[in-house]
Amino acid sequence: MTTHISAESSAGELLADQQAEFRSQRTSSPGERRARIQRVIDMLVARCDELVEAIDADFGGRHPGYTTVNDVLGSVTALKYARDHLDGWMQPEQRTVFAPYDQLGATAAIHYQPKGSVAIIGTWNAPVYTLMGPLAGVLAAGNRAVLKPSEVVPRTAQVLAEATAEFLDPVDVAVVTGGPDVARSLTSLPFDHIVFTGGVAAGRSVLENAARNLVPVTLELGGKSPVIIGRSADLDTAAFRIAVAKATNGGQLCVNADTVYVPAESLESFVSAITRSYAELLPTVAGNPDATAIVDDRHAARIDGYVSEAAGLGARVEVAPDEPISTEERRRPLRLVLDPPESAAISREEIFGPALVVRTYDDLTHVLDTVNSGPKPLALYYFGRDADEQRTVVDGTTSGGVTINDVLMHAGMLDAPFGGVGESGMGHYNGREGFLEFSHSRTIFESPEHDPRREWGMLPPYGEGYRAAMAAQITP
Repeated sequence: MTTHISAESSAGELLADQQAEFRSQRTSSPGERRARIQRVIDMLVARCDELVEAIDADFGGRHPGYTTVNDVLGSVTALKYARDHLDGWMQPEQRTVFAPYDQLGATAAIHYQPKGSVAIIGTWNAPVYTLMGPLAGVLAAGNRAVLKPSEVVPRTAQVLAEATAEFLDPVDVAVVTGGPDVARSLTSLPFDHIVFTGGVAAGRSVLENAARNLVPVTLELGGKSPVIIGRSADLDTAAFRIAVAKATNGGQLCVNADTVYVPAESLESFVSAITRSYAELLPTVAGNPDATAIVDDRHAARIDGYVSEAAGLGARVEVAPDEPISTEERRRPLRLVLDPPESAAISREEIFGPALVVRTYDDLTHVLDTVNSGPKPLALYYFGRDADEQRTVVDGTTSGGVTINDVLMHAGMLDAPFGGVGESGMGHYNGREGFLEFSHSRTIFESPEHDPRREWGMLPPYGEGYRAAMAAQITP
C-alpha cells in the first residue's frame, strides 16, 4: 500500500483518488473522523523511536528528549485535542433571520462542510509537527490529505512515508517525498486547500501556483520577530527566558527571538545576563548532545556569514559559551550581534539559528516605528511590568501573535489560533480556528411555508405603499 509520488501524473492520480472518495462521501460522521485521527496518533506512538532517531541523524545532532516533546508529543497532543473537540466544532451555528421572515418561522444556520483534499507541505525545523499540527484540523474538518515532508530531512521523510503507508489508507492520508520539484508539482494541482510552512520566497511561489487553480492557501512563514524589553522589566528574567528560546532547537524556530530592543542604559547588564544564562544552559556547545546542530552546511554557512559580515562592518559580537567554533560539526554557540548597521544581512534577513541582534533605544516610540516600518512579524515579545507600556506596545503594533514576559509560548496554545499576517503568513491552524480554516462555512436558509411578500406588496408591481414602508425602515 506504499505510495511514493515523484511525478506530477502520479500526484494527480492520488489527488483524483482522494477527491473521488470525497465525492462519494461528502460528509463523514464524528466517529469516522475520530477514527482517522486515532490512526494517525497510533502511527506516531508506534513509530516514535524511529522518528526521533531519524531527526537526530538528519540534524547531525538533536536531543531525543526535545524531539520527543516537540515533534511527537506536540503532534499527538494536537491530534487528541481535535479528536476530543470535533463533535462541538461540527455543530451547525444558528444565525439571526431578520424581518419579515423571522416573524413567520424562517431559519438560518451555518453548516461546516469538508473542503475535500488538502496538501500539507512541512518544513525541516519541526519536520513532524509542521505536518501533523495542520493535519489535526484537516481531519477534524472531514478532509483527506497529502503530506509532503521537507527534503532537508530525508531520513525523517522516509520514516513518515513508510509509517503512513503501513497505518493509513492513502485515500485518507498519504505521504509524498522528494525535492522542490515535487512541492511545485503538488502546489500546481487543483487541491481543495494547500498548507505551506517555510520561507517567504517559497511561500510566494506556492501562492502563485495555487492561484492558477484558485486554491485557497494557508501560509505559515516567519520573519524577524522582535523582543522589546521595557525599562520596567526584570533584566535577569528577560535574559534567561530569551536564552532558553535561543537554545531551543538551536534557535531554529519560526517564532524565535530575532532582534532584541533594550534600553541603552541597560545594554551591558543585558549582555552580561544573557551570556551568563545561555552558558548555564549549555556550558559547552561542541559535542554537547543538549545543543541542537544547525540542520545542514548551507544553513550553518549562512548564519556564520551573517555574523562575520556584521563584525566586518564594525558590529560588536559577544559569544556564549565563549569557545572556539568546531569545524567538525554544525553546533554553534549563541552569538550576540550588537547594533549592526542596517545594511548588514543580519539586519534584514531572518536569522533562524543561534544568533541574535541586540539594539539599544532611548525612546520606545522609535522602536515601535522601526517594527511597524518593516514586514509584520510572526511573533512579538514584550518584557515589562508597566501595564500602560504593555498596552502601548500591543495596541501599537501588528504581529501574528504576542507573548508577554516570555518567548515562544503563545505558539503552543491549542485552544487559540496560530498564524501570521502579511509577509509572515496568512490563515491559521490550531484548535477550532484550524477546523474552521479547513471547512467551508455554508449558509443554509430555510424559508417558511407561507410567503408573505405578495400580500405585503413586496413584489412587482410596486406601489407607493411599499416604497413608503421601505423608506420608513431607513433610520439612523
